[in-house]
Amino acid sequence: MKRIIFLFTLLVFQLGISQEFAVVGEKKKYGIIDKTGKEIIEPKFDHLGSFSDGVAAASSNKKWGFINSKGEWVIEPTYDRVKGFNSGIAVVLQNKEWFYINKKGERLQLAETDKIFDFNQGMAFIRKEGKVGFMNPSGKVILAPTYDVIKDFEGDFARVRNNGKWGIINKSGKVVVPVEYEEVGIYTNGVTQAKKDGQFGIITNGTFKTIEGVEKIWDFSDGLAYAKKDGKIGYIDLKGNWIIEPTYEKVRAFENGLAPVFSNKKWGYINKKGELVVDFKYADAEVFSKDGLAPVKEGKEWGFIDKSGKMVIPAEYQITAGGFGLFNFESKGFNNGVARVKKGKKWGFIQKDGSVLGKWYDNVELFSK
Repeated sequence: MKRIIFLFTLLVFQLGISQEFAVVGEKKKYGIIDKTGKEIIEPKFDHLGSFSDGVAAASSNKKWGFINSKGEWVIEPTYDRVKGFNSGIAVVLQNKEWFYINKKGERLQLAETDKIFDFNQGMAFIRKEGKVGFMNPSGKVILAPTYDVIKDFEGDFARVRNNGKWGIINKSGKVVVPVEYEEVGIYTNGVTQAKKDGQFGIITNGTFKTIEGVEKIWDFSDGLAYAKKDGKIGYIDLKGNWIIEPTYEKVRAFENGLAPVFSNKKWGYINKKGELVVDFKYADAEVFSKDGLAPVKEGKEWGFIDKSGKMVIPAEYQITAGGFGLFNFESKGFNNGVARVKKGKKWGFIQKDGSVLGKWYDNVELFSK
């Protein structure tokens, strides 16, 4: 019996920490809804950021602090500006000085740096004398300032630049792609696209392979990357072989086994064999989400199709990436069962069956934990 109670308690706890919330705006005030559309916090804050690390940045009377999912202040609004929490640490501005705090609101002394950077994926950049490295949340320097530029980590890897040349490092600071390329892309399954000596190609098993005649290569997604040759675009695999010949005017990435492609002024979808699955008939089209739906545009409005090409949600909405909050990220279409859409002058969320989640607002932000 005790074991059953323990498991139930653990399940409740796990559900609680994984709950998602979205910021909503009404009459220039901001609140929070949960994934059922219920208002957890009625719109009452002057500004409100997305949830991160279980708390959200909020402002009242021109000062910023942090609230929990009940709308309670966990860190009082005493700051002039703030950034979101990550890895238990946030960057705040007070009396014209930026510094780090923990979730108790205590000021932290971490590694010495000429500029304060946000934490992201468990690390923050440090800068000394024009060079950049990074530290972990305890303030331990993992990579001493070494590079002119370090891009944000994408998974376990980040692009770095020195003296105009690019390479890739991992989270321990080890070089996985030498810093000798004019361009490098996102590192995926040990492969990335790159440019060297004016030639485009891919790096695989540490070796650069030129793809003859290629004018541009984009990042890999779903095992394929799109590339341009002779002014037309097709797809290559992780070995640099053409899987779909370059015949299209415009394309987007493969997701969920399908990709939007453009020909004769219309968008359709192909599979990885290059077969046309959804006919060229849309004014615009975005990639399929993990939910199995993709946004498509008919006239001036957007609807959603399934992978067979059936229009399951009528084209009567507007869509866009991000939102109005402080910490936006790119996302169009469905994400974990809901899509952020605009109808008329109001924003809201629709579910996969087309029903509206909750009600319409002046603004809504994407869901986050």
